[in-house]
Amino acid sequence: MGLMSESVPVRCPACRREHVYAAPSYPCVCGAPVAPPLDHRGVATVVTHRVWDEDWVAVRCAACGRLDEWPYPELGCPCGTLLRIPVAGAEPTSEPAVRTTRLGADVRGRPAFQPVTIRTARDAVTAAALYLRWLGYRDIRRADQRPPSGIGLAARGILAQVDPTVRPASLRDVECLWLTAMTESAECVYFSLAGYADDARAHADTLGVPLFVLDLTGTPQPVNDLADQLDAAGS
Repeated sequence: MGLMSESVPVRCPACRREHVYAAPSYPCVCGAPVAPPLDHRGVATVVTHRVWDEDWVAVRCAACGRLDEWPYPELGCPCGTLLRIPVAGAEPTSEPAVRTTRLGADVRGRPAFQPVTIRTARDAVTAAALYLRWLGYRDIRRADQRPPSGIGLAARGILAQVDPTVRPASLRDVECLWLTAMTESAECVYFSLAGYADDARAHADTLGVPLFVLDLTGTPQPVNDLADQLDAAGS
């Protein structure tokens, strides 16, 4: 993922094993790598349950000054404990959202999308969130309504569903996303790790739902013409 942040020592509070950790960097929309600044004096905490707001941290790009939210640094210990690494100087996100078009993209040109490798379900959600941010959406959050399967994401004007399972997304999955988006007067987009059933792909065109498949590199691959249009919007 490019430039790595400075390494910090981390001790697992469960097994007392020592680790050396460096947070991965993520690409800002300006193209510069951004990595959360690690707190050398902080103590790693054990993640016992997921809270969406606690999974992200606000970090300012040193190159362009843009403030965005990125995945909170975490480390999996071989003993099975998941550790959250302390971050120095985290900032609140109070900047206004980027202006969006009907298909969501910031109308200015964008650098190439830089993916994050998918190893876990959380990585799949992170990859989709980073992709939406690359398109120009800001203030990405967990959707208010939980979808029948997968994870729902929301930003101003759009709902996204991320399905990290090994089962192809069904027609019902796509229809439920579309219906939810209709009730909220929003556009919608579907990301699936395992692809789509044939009837789901066919009906998505009728409903106007862009479909993407997430490959293991974390790059969303357009499945229908609507997804091609969304991917190209603003370029």
